Amino acid sequence: MIHVDDQEGIWTVTIDRPEKANSLTRDMLIQITEAAEAAEAAKANAFILRGKGKVFSAGADLDEARAGLATDWVWEKLSGSVASLHCLTIAALNGTLAGGAMGMVLACDLRIAVPETKIFYPVMKLGFMPQPSDPKRLENLVGPARAKMLLMAGQKVGAEEALAWGLVDRIVAPEAMDETLEALVADVKAADHAHVVGIKALL
Repeated sequence: MIHVDDQEGIWTVTIDRPEKANSLTRDMLIQITEAAEAAEAAKANAFILRGKGKVFSAGADLDEARAGLATDWVWEKLSGSVASLHCLTIAALNGTLAGGAMGMVLACDLRIAVPETKIFYPVMKLGFMPQPSDPKRLENLVGPARAKMLLMAGQKVGAEEALAWGLVDRIVAPEAMDETLEALVADVKAADHAHVVGIKALL
């Protein structure tokens, strides 16, 4: 359900569970974390997160969420592993992004979305706390009031509004996603890894 591809230093991790809206099990979260750690060890120049189908991820698998996954430390470990990568990190949002799946996406450098994308994080409604690092990362992107719109008022944000807020960086048609990602990683793909690390450190 998690596919990892490494092509010339460009690592792509794809969530492939479209029949369950790409909802995430604990094992899937561990696999993505291990992929990020392997990419770091391999000195990757780019790391891309993708989803199959029309939903990026609906968050935690409902059965596992009821059994405790919703508050498991594994979410924070995953977002931390993505945030600490010394390369360009991109979330390619092929559709809805919800709940705990926000963590790894907020930890990325760039977020590219299709027009149909909806983003929401219903922790207030569900009675859970967000992952510890998520509120600050969200606030850094959109400001405190808009962070509260998502985390406290429970609002669902469409792609255009997310772009205006700075929550996503570009909107592209689904059929243009591959071409867009290729263009975004072209420079780092051709660069020496130390150069990639150096520029990211400056930022």
